[in-house]
Amino acid sequence: MSDPLRLVIESWGDPPARKIAKAVEILHAGGVAAYPTDSVYALGCAIEAKDAIERIARAKQLKKSQRLALICPDLSSASQYGHMNQVAFRLAQRIFPGPYTLVVPATRDVPRTLTDAKRRTVSIRITSHPIASAIVTALGRPLLTTSAIAPGAEIACRDADEILEAFGSYLDVVVDAEATEEMPSTVLEVDGDQIVVLREGQGSLDGII
Repeated sequence: MSDPLRLVIESWGDPPARKIAKAVEILHAGGVAAYPTDSVYALGCAIEAKDAIERIARAKQLKKSQRLALICPDLSSASQYGHMNQVAFRLAQRIFPGPYTLVVPATRDVPRTLTDAKRRTVSIRITSHPIASAIVTALGRPLLTTSAIAPGAEIACRDADEILEAFGSYLDVVVDAEATEEMPSTVLEVDGDQIVVLREGQGSLDGII
């Protein structure tokens, strides 16, 4: 496999449309991308790209029980893939967009291979990072995503050089932008009327629970 395309974006506050379009073109074709989020760098692909999903799973050595999250462009789109009761919807309004992952019951629009087999839940993100947000908006459908944490590593990749060293052979395109934060997203699950913290990460819990 050839080296992945490296798209350098020096000012991620206003990502160039042509570079976003190139990344999206590769995703439309079933490719795997690495891009910055408001937590850490992430690996991702289009929701229907089965070969890319398998490549990401191999890259991270994911267990069958581990599932990728969905980055959605907005809350309306997120509601298409996750059942939002009143508690979940109000929580989503408080935390999104931001460095959080929300686990809720999946709708029928989510393929079963992407949900928790026992509980049929889905993990949803709406990122505030301009690059990741621009990519998913231009893609026009959810971006499957997972933190770029190499097998055996305790911390995630924070820049393009680390990404290429850890995952280069699995990628088709890398968005090279400013270094991200050090911690992955905070993961919250809504179980009925209860909010459960599954992982404390970049997103603050102050005023959330």
